[in-house]
Amino acid sequence: MTLDRLILTNFKNYAEADIELCGNVNCFVGNNGAGKTNLLDAAYYLSFCKSYFNPVDSQNIRMGEDFFAIHGHYGDDLVSCVQKRGQNKQMRWNKKVYKTLAEHIGKLPLVMISPSDSLLITGGSEMRRKFVDGVISQTDNVYLDHLMQYTKALDQRNRLLKQMWDDRLWDEAMVGVWDEQLCRHGDYLYDARKRFVEEFVPYFQEYYHWIAGADEPGSIAYQRDERPLIIQLDESRQADRYALHTTCGPHKDDLVFLLNEEGEMSVKRFGSQGQQKSFALALKLAQFQYLLAATGRRPILLLDDIFDKLDMLRVGQLIALVGSDRFGQVLLTDTQPGRVQAIFDQLPQLEHRIFNVEKGKVTDAGR
Repeated sequence: MTLDRLILTNFKNYAEADIELCGNVNCFVGNNGAGKTNLLDAAYYLSFCKSYFNPVDSQNIRMGEDFFAIHGHYGDDLVSCVQKRGQNKQMRWNKKVYKTLAEHIGKLPLVMISPSDSLLITGGSEMRRKFVDGVISQTDNVYLDHLMQYTKALDQRNRLLKQMWDDRLWDEAMVGVWDEQLCRHGDYLYDARKRFVEEFVPYFQEYYHWIAGADEPGSIAYQRDERPLIIQLDESRQADRYALHTTCGPHKDDLVFLLNEEGEMSVKRFGSQGQQKSFALALKLAQFQYLLAATGRRPILLLDDIFDKLDMLRVGQLIALVGSDRFGQVLLTDTQPGRVQAIFDQLPQLEHRIFNVEKGKVTDAGR
């Protein structure tokens, strides 16, 4: 599915916007702060029911207004996200309101690539778990349900540990109740993540070789405690009691990104900035390929201001790649109109549309 028309009301710095998009490459050009990224974030909202950049929905309402609305036309289907101050957010498919936001996840596959992706490499393990969970959840609603239930049980177990410490009363049976819940959902998470990494790595290696060159191998390892979760919880019971939180489980898993043939060098610790950027870009392109293989649908690809990190040759190669039949619709941002126009001049066969963005206003500069 492609996003044919994007309509915004009171979203971030846009009072109103109505944009007709083409089915291949759409480029939003303008100065920093003009609102280019906000357009990509609106498309992200329609797929994930939330912002890629700011998790507080009310802060995405235009200053001085009481609500925002985002509408997207995908062929004959209309998808809407409406947030009013002080009320719950509503997601609608053809004007029908979802009972839960989770019902919508996975219907409109989408991949966002932005400068903040470097945190996947340099940030903490939580960033990498969110990446894994986000990809799997687009292809497996059962996984999303287990993840939500595991998170709730983990929160309750941690609350119980703190409460028992405050009361100076240890209740083994009550802790065991939440251990059972963690195992019920955590075992599914473990198995699904392991399968994901096994299927994902070949896609990652293909794109990493394309970006960094075949002479520089890269690999990914799934790092977890291999013992059954019930044994982990039993053996960490006393440590949890004094730590006042659950010290083991899927919420402690991580992805390890490695360099060289033997997979012994951590990209986070030993990789150059160029290698780290290459890893992050390869991860996101592999995410696209994984979702395509798993769903049979080409995700919409969002590229936010990534060209400043690449030389002109690599920029041209990337545009040619994402504009090919392998990919589908692309929305990208750039600060230099001359740069994108020069690239499109070299690729006359590539369907594209360029939009000028200035202070929350969007004008169609044509093809």
